[in-house]
Amino acid sequence: MQFLLRVVVGAASLAVATWIVDGIDITSDKFSTQVLTLLIVSAIFGFLNVFLKPIIKIFGCAFYVVTLGLFAFVVNGCLLWLTSWVADQWNLPFHVDGFWPAVWGALIVGIVSWGLNLFVRDER
Repeated sequence: MQFLLRVVVGAASLAVATWIVDGIDITSDKFSTQVLTLLIVSAIFGFLNVFLKPIIKIFGCAFYVVTLGLFAFVVNGCLLWLTSWVADQWNLPFHVDGFWPAVWGALIVGIVSWGLNLFVRDER
C-alpha cells in the first residue's frame, strides 16, 4: 500500500513538472492515458532512483562533497532523462527534451513530492 501511495505522489509531482517545465511533455490527448502514463513513469522513476542512485552516490561521492550537494540536482535530472528514455522504449507518451528541462523537472518533482509527503503518513 505504501508503494502505491508513493507512486501516486510521484505521478502528481510529475504532472506538476509537465505543467510548469517547457520540454517535459505527455503527448497524449486522452486524460485516462495521461494519468496511466504518469503512474507508470512515476514507478519507473522510483525504480531507477532505488537501484541507480546509491551506485551513483558511491562513485560520485567526491562531486557531492565538492559541490556541497548541488551535484544531486544533476543526478536527479539525469535519472529523469533516463526515465524518459525508458518510457520511449516502452512507447509511453512521456518525453523530456534535454538536460536542462530534466534538471528543472527533477527539481520541481523533488519539491512537490516533498510537500505532498508531508501529508502522507509514513508507517516506519
